Amino acid sequence: MTEGTEEPLAESRNVPALLAALRTRQSSCTVVVTGSPGGSIHVRDGLVVAMETPGAPGIEGLLLRSGRIGEQEWSAVRASDTTHEHLAAELVAQGLVGAGELEVISLSALFDAAFALSLAVPDSWEVTDPVPTLYRNTGVTPERLLGEVSRRVDLLAGEPGSVAALARTRMRSASTAHLPEPVEGLPARHRAVLAAADGRRTARDIAFALGRGLFAVMIDLRHLLDRGLVRPHSPSANGRPSTAARVTPSAVTSLAVAAPSVPDSASLPRRLPGRNSAPARRPHD
Repeated sequence: MTEGTEEPLAESRNVPALLAALRTRQSSCTVVVTGSPGGSIHVRDGLVVAMETPGAPGIEGLLLRSGRIGEQEWSAVRASDTTHEHLAAELVAQGLVGAGELEVISLSALFDAAFALSLAVPDSWEVTDPVPTLYRNTGVTPERLLGEVSRRVDLLAGEPGSVAALARTRMRSASTAHLPEPVEGLPARHRAVLAAADGRRTARDIAFALGRGLFAVMIDLRHLLDRGLVRPHSPSANGRPSTAARVTPSAVTSLAVAAPSVPDSASLPRRLPGRNSAPARRPHD
């Protein structure tokens, strides 16, 4: 961080305002968002180049889970660059993924993480020195980032709170005896989501299992819900407990599992104070 930037950054009311200030100053840094599960926003010369959160698959998950790159190949590349500073260049140089394809995946993961972050309000934020991370794109402005998040929320929204509710709901496929149409006629991506909807997984869990973006999975789930092919899962008192990764009941502000009282928002989290800032402010403050 450059000298004299700490005071204006500490006064930022929310992450969008912080990103705007970083854009104005053409700063290079990493914004560490704390909460449950939290995440990181990587800024280079004022542009957002990457975001990481357990709420959505990152570049590594998209490459490995989809089978685009094998585990051994990935491990070899990581061993050649333990700092992650040149991972993207190594992946391309070794012919494991094309430069253009990696750029598309990099931007997709960035927008998907921003969308996941918009579904709940984390606890705080802190601006740190730049942390090396895997990305291959020239960066996007805060305005473009927020515009894409708004577009995605609008596409999914049915009523206030519906996007956050869809993200946190465990889904199961409808009984095969009562399916309204043959599964064989569905696109392959819908069949994969249908197979993964086992009653223990949320949209986030399905995205990680399939190596697909959270938003893309939620679009498919909405389609399957509208056609009666999946439904929310209500476990019985004697049912087997879920084995899907999830936060504790007290962690109601998870990036992937939003609290019911948090409305859908096209913005990134509100007031997320740094180490020396005032306590976090909620939307009603």
